[in-house]
Amino acid sequence: MKRNLYLLLLLCFIFVAGSASAQGELKFEKETHDFGTIAEGTQAAYEFKVKNVGNQPVIISAVQPSCGCTTPDWTKEPILPGKTGTIKAMYNSTGRPGPFHKSITITSNAATPNQVLYIKGEVGPKDLKTSYTPEQKAMSPRLAVGSTNYNFGKLEKGQKAVAKFTVKNNGRQALVIQGVKVACNCVSFQVSQPSLKPGQTATLELTYVPMMLKEQNEVVTIISNDIVMPDLKLTLKANVVESLASKNMLREGNQPVPFR
Repeated sequence: MKRNLYLLLLLCFIFVAGSASAQGELKFEKETHDFGTIAEGTQAAYEFKVKNVGNQPVIISAVQPSCGCTTPDWTKEPILPGKTGTIKAMYNSTGRPGPFHKSITITSNAATPNQVLYIKGEVGPKDLKTSYTPEQKAMSPRLAVGSTNYNFGKLEKGQKAVAKFTVKNNGRQALVIQGVKVACNCVSFQVSQPSLKPGQTATLELTYVPMMLKEQNEVVTIISNDIVMPDLKLTLKANVVESLASKNMLREGNQPVPFR
């Protein structure tokens, strides 16, 4: 009788231990990002990458910044075991000169339910080019792009479209694209490499969601740690219409197929 009771207790312990060990766990590629010195007015952005190294899906339920100057976005779908997600932090430097160090608290159902990320840097003058020596400029990263224009052709109002640019670091130090500025607040960005070594290339994606009709020319300023040209300008063009369905659609089965 005692032996059976012992076996029953042992099985219960194994079951509880096994249940406790079945849990997701988030591991961040890095927990702190330093933007370096950015010009005042820059909307600096960085995308933290996170991997689920546990054995159960993880759902990020909330991302809470320490101040209103930091706007987060994150992967809303469950992050499966072995898969990755992102937390994007954007810092608005307008009217905030000087150093900054901000925290972002991640809440999830992972083994560690609350984790903290940090962004830091310094907001310099609006025109950084005048505050560096010739020697500093010579050692600077250098952002180069093959083409500075992209024409989408016809787009529907509210339609999401992506323009891809090949960028290269022609300088002597690592290049970091820190953010974008655009008057319409209708463009977001993503770069395939968070940091480009000298001579390295990457793909810069600009996601455009037009909200105004007719011909549009959106000037997008790319902010980087290139102190010689910290604000490279790209132009996105589109003829924005209310709907393409009536004139520019063929139907194959049930799926509308636009043609250019």
